[in-house]
Amino acid sequence: MARLLYRLGAGIHRRRLVVVLLWLVVLVGTGIGAGALAGDTTNQFAIPGQESTTALAKIKADFGSGGGATARVVVQAPEGQKLTAPPNVQAVGALVAELNKLPGVANASNPLDPKAPAVNPTQTTAYSTVTYSVPAGSVTTEQKDALTTAVDRARTGGLTVEIGGDIANKPPDVGGVVEALGVVLALVILAMTYGSLVTAGMNLLTAAVGVGIGVLGITITTGFVSLSSTTPILATMLGLAVGIDYALFIINRYRQELRRGADPGTAIATAVGTAGSAVLTAGITVVIALAGLAVAGIPFLTQMGIAAAATIVVAVLIALTLVPAVLSLIGRRALPRKQRTAAGEPRDRGFYRGWITGVTRHRVVALLLTVVGLGLVAIPVASMRTTLVQAPAAGSTADKAQRLLADGFGEGFNGPLTILFEGQNAVETAGRAAIAGPDIAHVSKPVPNQHGTAALLTVIPKSGPTSEDTEHLVTDLRAQLRGQGAYVTGTTAVSVDVAVTLDAALPVYLVLVVGLALVLLVLVFRSLLVPLVGVLGFLLTIGASLGATVAVFQWGWLGTAVNLRTTGPLISLTPIIVIGILFGLAMDYQVFLVSRMHEAHHRGADPAAAITTGFRQAAPVVVAAALIMFTVFAAFVPGGEATIKSIAFALAIGIAADAFLVRMVLVPAALTLIGARAWWLPRWLHWLPTLDVEGTDLPSPTPDLANASR
Repeated sequence: MARLLYRLGAGIHRRRLVVVLLWLVVLVGTGIGAGALAGDTTNQFAIPGQESTTALAKIKADFGSGGGATARVVVQAPEGQKLTAPPNVQAVGALVAELNKLPGVANASNPLDPKAPAVNPTQTTAYSTVTYSVPAGSVTTEQKDALTTAVDRARTGGLTVEIGGDIANKPPDVGGVVEALGVVLALVILAMTYGSLVTAGMNLLTAAVGVGIGVLGITITTGFVSLSSTTPILATMLGLAVGIDYALFIINRYRQELRRGADPGTAIATAVGTAGSAVLTAGITVVIALAGLAVAGIPFLTQMGIAAAATIVVAVLIALTLVPAVLSLIGRRALPRKQRTAAGEPRDRGFYRGWITGVTRHRVVALLLTVVGLGLVAIPVASMRTTLVQAPAAGSTADKAQRLLADGFGEGFNGPLTILFEGQNAVETAGRAAIAGPDIAHVSKPVPNQHGTAALLTVIPKSGPTSEDTEHLVTDLRAQLRGQGAYVTGTTAVSVDVAVTLDAALPVYLVLVVGLALVLLVLVFRSLLVPLVGVLGFLLTIGASLGATVAVFQWGWLGTAVNLRTTGPLISLTPIIVIGILFGLAMDYQVFLVSRMHEAHHRGADPAAAITTGFRQAAPVVVAAALIMFTVFAAFVPGGEATIKSIAFALAIGIAADAFLVRMVLVPAALTLIGARAWWLPRWLHWLPTLDVEGTDLPSPTPDLANASR
């Protein structure tokens, strides 16, 4: 693999302008395609085949509804007044009349209609259900603006009016001020690492090209497939961090070769053949982890994984082709001015020498402290709860609408359960159903369909949609109604079904992804113990990452530091997505750090010297890469959309724990304890192919690495 990539790097050096122009054509082409073919994203999550999803499809078939977008226009009377008294009755009537005339609206109910009232017992809060003729993703911006304008006019009469429901859920924005600050901080870290603003800017620019192509490609896909609104954000966040890091590894090796006296062409070929091999291996590991999300059997999760994996593929291709082409154009200007004429490595400042000396000398203490420390942070995982119910953005009209409904009708009103009865005697069966329980606030009368073959009951829980009591109520109702041709659905029921499916899929996912990655790492290092140490370290990483996330988002510890409005269960997607992404990135650091140790050992250094040499060569770039990853992920936390907020936080904590504790303390300490046996491979596995990611068979104009550390 190293020889193949070496030839690729040499070819790119000769045709650098062609490579740069080709990528610019791809970027412009995807931009044009995105502008012409872009569709809408969705905030709806469901799993085909689950009871809740099946019920929704049956309701649409039996009642001819369920497909159109809905909005709840919530109205509250002025302080000390009732909605049923003039002039509030006239104001509500005028609002409903205007809502029915809005473009795209099929029907807007009157909450004060005596036949179907939707007003609370104190007659201070009511809501109108506005139904559109098209799904939520097809409601145009003009139609949403018309609804907002109508509500604004109604407020001038003294009423408090807010909008909830599907229409109020806006797709999350990408590229806010905080995210931009994260990019600026990444640029600062790169400039400090390189000592050259030109090289730092080039690194960031090539990563941005990769992210642009990846996200624009996802935007094109939305014109043909309904994708989650979280998908482009996840791809942006991951693609930007990985794109910067992969380019960083290539550029760092190129600069090392220049300092050792190589000409730019040879330095590029060597960088692509060595660091490029590690980038390709690491990229494959991340792609395996993300594509492996398909194991869960959840369509929207599979789409998110494949979209993010595609962005990683673009980032790898950019690092292996565009980055070398641009390096060829700038030549020795990739180095600071003082280093362009003088050969040789810059003077070792001693920090990383002191770090690795301390870890290897006190290896038992370092190992125990790391394991115990990360284990303590992981303790909150035992109480982790997940939900699919997403709270609207703090201060938004949807958030205010939910608060008005909760105050006027009870917490459970924001998470009603719908029970569908089917059969010739559906109405009678629904009427006889003795639905009661300590967490049930209200059960509606049966609503039959046109032919009397189906009936609907609405159950209002006493507790909110994210409460454990409401989740238990779903399970209890299903047990109580088993065998009666009944289906329980609703937002909370969908959330319960997703959680059950994810819980069942997670062990299978871990075994598959970890197993495939272990095989890949065995091929890379031709060792059993090195990959095993790396994977066991990852388990500590994921425990600390999710443990810290539970402590902050579920328990509320340091919640103000991440701009957390309310505490509650984690989004159901968080654990499996975080595990998938962190595993890939953790193996990145394992490959980049340990491959330099393996390279030194292969060239004759004893195990202890190989660990020291490899660490001193790889640690600076791993530190820079981890700081950049942390900065990019952390930037999505303060103002992040609900779904992405906890994921970004977990990734930021996971990166910090994995890079600075697991890879830079635990791994070298463990390998020092194991000694020469770390590179042992059983005789019966010697038939495995050698991937040679270190490029040990490449022509090397540089001194032997085994002697470089002496």
